[in-house]
Amino acid sequence: MIGHLVAFIGVSLVVICTPGPDTVLTVRNAISGGRRSGVWTAAGVAAGQAVWTVAASLGIAGLIHASEPAFLTLKYAGAAYLVYLGAQSLRAAWRGGEGRTAETAAGLRLTPARSLGQGLINDLANPKMAAFFMSLLPQFAPAGDGAFTAMLALGLVFCLLTFAWLAFYSLAIDRARTLLARSRVRRALDALTGGVLIAFGARLALTQR
Repeated sequence: MIGHLVAFIGVSLVVICTPGPDTVLTVRNAISGGRRSGVWTAAGVAAGQAVWTVAASLGIAGLIHASEPAFLTLKYAGAAYLVYLGAQSLRAAWRGGEGRTAETAAGLRLTPARSLGQGLINDLANPKMAAFFMSLLPQFAPAGDGAFTAMLALGLVFCLLTFAWLAFYSLAIDRARTLLARSRVRRALDALTGGVLIAFGARLALTQR
């Protein structure tokens, strides 16, 4: 059992440390709203993963993945959301300080609730997470009556590791705020994260089951 847990943590760390949409979104929000926004985004991502953990443990994730209408709805909704967030970053890069002032005035400031919601929606609207938890958790959970509890526990370990890693990203970015506060650097990072989010959205839209 301990050997399975160690192996699971090793695999999880490789997956978690590989940059993806959740990482890019957390970095984007940490740059725009500071450490607090980044940490709340990380909490939203972890909460979304917890939902997928429960869904995979109960077999619901399998039903979603097997249902073409449900899979396509989630896929295109998730892709559209990533493109929307990326477009916001590109607009901020294009307009500079003026764009951020307008965004704040329009009520789009990154509050903790907004950051949490973005992380949660970004994770829940990605049907690849259903396939991921469905394929990963059963490999390390024992068969039989204890499978549900084991899968649930392993999934929650994965969520905690994800939160810790993304929160670390947020803290690291916060320590570099003096550099990131420079207009040219900020606009370049906005453009970079915006482009990457749109690229992830396009890739998600074109992905096959």
